[in-house]
Amino acid sequence: MFETLRRELDLPAAERSDDFPDDVLAEAEEVAARGPLATTDRTGLPFVTIDPPGAMDLDQAVHLERRDGGFRVHYAIADLGVVPLGGAIDTEARGRGQTIYLPDGRVPLHPPVLSEGALSLLPDQVRGAVLWTIDLDVDGAVVAHRVERALVRSVARLDYATVQADADAGRLHPSIEALRDVGRLRRAVRVAAGALELGLPDQEVVPDEATSGGWRAVWRVRREADDWNAEISLLTGTVAASIMLEARVGLLRTLPDPDPRDVQRFLARARALGVDAGDDPAALLDGLDADDVTHLAVMTDATRLLRGASFAAFDGEPPATPGHAGVGAPYAQVTAPLRRLADRFASEVCLAVSSGGEVPTALREALPSVPDAMRASDALASRATRGVLDRVEASMLAPFVGQELEALVVDVDGQDADVMLLEPAVLVATDAGAGSARLREGERRQVRVVAADPAAGVVHLTPTG
Repeated sequence: MFETLRRELDLPAAERSDDFPDDVLAEAEEVAARGPLATTDRTGLPFVTIDPPGAMDLDQAVHLERRDGGFRVHYAIADLGVVPLGGAIDTEARGRGQTIYLPDGRVPLHPPVLSEGALSLLPDQVRGAVLWTIDLDVDGAVVAHRVERALVRSVARLDYATVQADADAGRLHPSIEALRDVGRLRRAVRVAAGALELGLPDQEVVPDEATSGGWRAVWRVRREADDWNAEISLLTGTVAASIMLEARVGLLRTLPDPDPRDVQRFLARARALGVDAGDDPAALLDGLDADDVTHLAVMTDATRLLRGASFAAFDGEPPATPGHAGVGAPYAQVTAPLRRLADRFASEVCLAVSSGGEVPTALREALPSVPDAMRASDALASRATRGVLDRVEASMLAPFVGQELEALVVDVDGQDADVMLLEPAVLVATDAGAGSARLREGERRQVRVVAADPAAGVVHLTPTG
């Protein structure tokens, strides 16, 4: 189903997704045999990883402690410092930008011998890591931080569903016993700072057990455990940004604050839907429930406030607008270097600054090229994700052509609307209609499937009634 999409996006065929040029593979074998750069031993800390089931490219491992007056967060990130700047692997990675995920196989940023082997924080293996140690007070505010290269060992590989089930049963792994408290405190800190955090359900494409080789989309509402874990990553990214801004050199992930007029329009639309909006969009979004169709419409409407995400490299004068509206503070991506190009560069800057040394010339010279590489790869990843969902949704709706289905109207903008079908699980753009048949945000309506073309990824719905 996805080979046409791969050709459209100039991605390798599924069976060739792991292919890399010979010089890249040769250097990867050398790097894998070389061993880590770190000498500081932190293997006594019982780290755990939290990733989707079956993942092998494990970027992060976490260990949390309760302390008098707050918490200590240990966050170990896969260390790519052993990969030479300007070498074959680095050059190839700058062309790829990030790992691209498709249901029939991903196109990795780095050769699997590294990303799924020698550099991955796999359980019971000593690995080199960029180790962040961040102290929080009882309210979740940062009071101290440190970053260093260290040897670490993960003692367990967990997944999000297991962590949520263990939290619900009161039996979280000892290494993350404080995860719920830290996650909730950090979320409260960010909301108080104005972070515009969405809780929209995700669409996931999974194998269709009813058809051989087929695929289907399912809705996955974010678990609390997903959010708690994400807060550790966001915390680390905000600390990294503060280090680089103080040093006046680095790489930020930015998102401008929304125009105040757009905020007022958003709050007015929320009130029109019957939601008590107040005057604080961050607090409003934090209190919404994705299981409520009206709240879902408000969340969808809020996506208009979060536009213009980019990357900003700087060496000297910091960016004029360094903040990230979705995070509520300046932010840098540093926690997924196996899967994302920018993280390796930002991490190296933080390590150099924190050690009291100079940022290496080769690193400074490389920084300006990273934003363009990331913007290009973000666009490609977005096209791949949308292309996959378009084809899967059309395939799922093809048997329903001519039939009416119940839909939740989550967005109406002029003559365009987005409707969410509960079964099958699709989110489709459609015409908003007119007169008595016009769709309205936050309502349940019947829509007719007029056409569905899986090969082209095209669906046509029309409101009824």
